[in-house]
This record gives sequence, structure tokens and C-alpha cells, in this order.
Amino acid sequence: MASALLEQLKNEMRLRGYSYQTEKTYLHWVRQFIRYHAYQHPSALGNQGVKAFLTHLAVDRHVAVNTQKIALNALVFLFHKVLDQPLGELNFSLATKQRRLPTGLSEQEIARLFQQLPAKRLLAFQLMYGSGLRSAEVLSIRIKDIQLQQQALHVVDAKGNKDRVTLLSPRLNSALEQQMQRALMVQQQDNAQGVGCSMPVALARKYPRAYCSPEWAFLFPSATLCQHPVSGVQCRHHLHPSVLRKALKKAVLASQLHKRVTCHTFRHSFATHMLAHGADIRTVQDLLGHNDVKTTQIYTHVLGQHFAGTNSPLDRLLA
Repeated sequence: MASALLEQLKNEMRLRGYSYQTEKTYLHWVRQFIRYHAYQHPSALGNQGVKAFLTHLAVDRHVAVNTQKIALNALVFLFHKVLDQPLGELNFSLATKQRRLPTGLSEQEIARLFQQLPAKRLLAFQLMYGSGLRSAEVLSIRIKDIQLQQQALHVVDAKGNKDRVTLLSPRLNSALEQQMQRALMVQQQDNAQGVGCSMPVALARKYPRAYCSPEWAFLFPSATLCQHPVSGVQCRHHLHPSVLRKALKKAVLASQLHKRVTCHTFRHSFATHMLAHGADIRTVQDLLGHNDVKTTQIYTHVLGQHFAGTNSPLDRLLA
């Protein structure tokens, strides 16, 4: 029962062009929902079953607000698009654990981390910090997305299926050119074996030889071949995110930074440092790809209220 339903859910998402990451996330939460209800079919559970599960996430598992929202989105899609059972008013218990403020690093701390990162991984982190990229975005860069003359980077099909253009530091030109040459050498070797980089399924169907075109090569190709998760065709994907996480973990330990540092920290630091040096918040919003400026405004909290001209009364007392 569950496998057939999940396959139907997967097909519905692919029909609507959902990203592979969203597909995996929705499948995860639907599996959790089915397990919570002892493998009963969701069609027999309805509103009350969804309400009970979302309340369980908030009360028993103490998930964050955003986590509960993602689970709700997955279940709404399941009931609306797959089961054709629109959910009415749910009145479930809302999660009270708020999202934490993003961790920011100083420019000196960023520099310390760069010194400890292995040379072959450094460029990826420099792009995350220098262009405000998510780790998935930097790994998804293809040769065609890099515009060295315009010092711009085209971010394709990012979170929310949005494209955007962000800035590219001219200090990275030399490193980018060298990495592009390495990526193209890998592609040429693959093409000689009749394989190439992983491609969007619809585009590969329309242009069967597109994987041989240099513009589609990943900037950071994986070390091994794999099977495409949708088409099953043997191909070379980009580096797995765990490669960056492992490199960063070692660098943080070597740098003796006693902070919670993740790949996303570099994107947070990009935003805070841009604002601290006078960048307009609307510009930062566009560079980050935020739909709402309120999302970008969270970085003013990271900078502190003194950034807005508010000082502690202790400053006047000890002046």
C-alpha cells in the first residue's frame, strides 16, 4: 500500500516540476505520517489524522516552527493532489520552538577558516561567502552559469524554483578558470566513455547529446559515476554535500572556533557583512533570492541593535 502511494506521490511531484530535494523531503514526511498511524492508508485518516500528527510533532518531538510547516506542506500536497481530499480547518497545536538566529562569523574568523580548508575545497566555500550561495547552489554551478566578464553568477533553479543573478568576486577569476579547466577535462574523459554530466530529464530527452556540451559540465564534478535518480542513466553528478561538510568540520576544529558553523554560515556571513558595510537591504535581498525583505531583515538582528544607532545605557555611564 505505502509503496504504491509513495510512487504516486513521486509521480505527481515530477509532473509539476518539483525539485528533487523537495521530492525527497515530502516523501520523508509522508513516510513519517504513515508510520505514526501504524501504516493505515492516509485516505482513511483525513483531517483528524493530520491534526494528530502535526500536534505530535509539536508536543512530543518539539520540532521547530519551520519543520512543522514543511511537514504540513507535504501532507497538504498528498491530500490535495494525490488523494483528492482537500483538508479543511485543522486546528493543530503549533510548534513553539522558534528558528534560531543565524550564526555569523567575523571577517577574521572567515579568514581563519579559509586558511584551514583543503585547497581543492577552498573555492566552493569562497563562492558561498563571496556570492551568498547555499551549499546546494554552489555544487549545482555549471560552466554556463559563470560570467567572468560581467563578474556575475547565474543561480539556476534555486530554492523555490527561482533563478537569480548574484555578484562574483574578481579575486576568484584565476581559481575559477583553473577549476573550469579541470571540470572540462573530466567531461572529456567521460564523453570518451560515452557518458557525461547529469542533465535535467526533459532537456536530455529533447537534446540527447547535450551532456557532451562544455557549458553543461558541473564546476565541481563528483569523483565517481552514478545513476540518475529519475532516468536511471549512468552519469556524473556534482560533488555530494557531505564532502563539503566533512571538510568544514575539520577546518572548524583546526581553527579552534567555538561556534556552531555549517556551510550555511558562509551565506549568513555574506549577508551580515554586506549590511555592515553599507549595502542596501533590498540589494542584499535580491542577491540572496529572498521573496520577502522580512527574511533579509533577520540579519539586522544578528548585527545587533547598535547597527541601527541604538546604544547601551552603560556606554553613556562609562563615557
